[in-house]
Amino acid sequence: MKLDCKRKELYEAVSMAAAGASTRTSVNILTYLKIDAKKDGVRIIGCDGEMWVERIVGCVVEKDGAICLPARLLVDLLASMPEGDVSLATIDGQGVVLQQGASEYRLQSLEPTDFPEPPAYTPEAEITIPMGELRKAVDSVSYAVSTDQHRQILTGVLLHYDGARLTLVATDTHRLAVRKLDLPGSGAAVNAVIPDRALKAIKLLPVTDEHDVTIKFGAQRVGVETAGAKVVSQLVDGTFPNWERVVPTEFTRTWSVERDQLEEKVNRAMILARDNANRVRFKGESSQVVIAARSEEKGEAKEEVPIVGSNPEIEVAFNGRYVTDTLKAIEGPGVRIEMTEPMRPAIFRPADDDDAYFCVIMPMQLA
Repeated sequence: MKLDCKRKELYEAVSMAAAGASTRTSVNILTYLKIDAKKDGVRIIGCDGEMWVERIVGCVVEKDGAICLPARLLVDLLASMPEGDVSLATIDGQGVVLQQGASEYRLQSLEPTDFPEPPAYTPEAEITIPMGELRKAVDSVSYAVSTDQHRQILTGVLLHYDGARLTLVATDTHRLAVRKLDLPGSGAAVNAVIPDRALKAIKLLPVTDEHDVTIKFGAQRVGVETAGAKVVSQLVDGTFPNWERVVPTEFTRTWSVERDQLEEKVNRAMILARDNANRVRFKGESSQVVIAARSEEKGEAKEEVPIVGSNPEIEVAFNGRYVTDTLKAIEGPGVRIEMTEPMRPAIFRPADDDDAYFCVIMPMQLA
């Protein structure tokens, strides 16, 4: 195999495919990328055993061939090189040489025989959505995805489509993020849990926000293919919890506040709250919320932010990181916080939108 390519184009293709490669596995080849060079283009594939990310890049291929190279190493090397042409060539019995000008790196390689190819499957349902809306929707809920591998069903995002509205839901049991999009006539009904890693890979597809993408579901898999790139992943197996039961149906207190001000002041309080399980206290008064945090070793923090409230007098504690994650996902200048009692869940939502986006956050003990 021998190919020449623009560094930037090769780096972008390798970086995307590397999103599919495994970082922790006993199967060594899954930490590698398969590079398959043919006259009509170069296929670069990453796989972790459950997800495949493929990118085709235009290169000058002087000699066909396929090889597997370490994903992380190849990304790091290409990222560090200046703009210009790079070449990649196999050397019999000595691996691969990556070269740019006088720079030369000899890399160990593996034969591609055992590298798993993306599986074929028959789509049973699909949804078409502008990429920009999909990226924004995924970003607005993915921060709430669980990292607990003992609860696999919570390590993904629920996608529910009823033919008119697409709903994305993520929860780690301490918070619940929900995004709803009106998409009438955009596909067939779907109820599936997509791994968070797969959604992050789909976001990397090389298309503009205005480009429509079609998400296909079938055989317990999800796939998206567009612009010379493809992501195929197994769905998360199991039944997603009944999230609607967690959402409070009534509230007795509200705070309406400027989002930027609240985020700025909670971020500052978090400098001390980090030493106390991220606990930040919020005390509502008639026209303001007093934000407080303390560290046994470093001291105390106090901030104030103006509010417009209804029955606002309440003191409650939240994980400050959960609050700032939610505020980053909220669009618009204002946020409304709906509450009942100090130990009951609160709803954070945009001040001017009741239903399209919200996050339920469980409070912490005040002590």
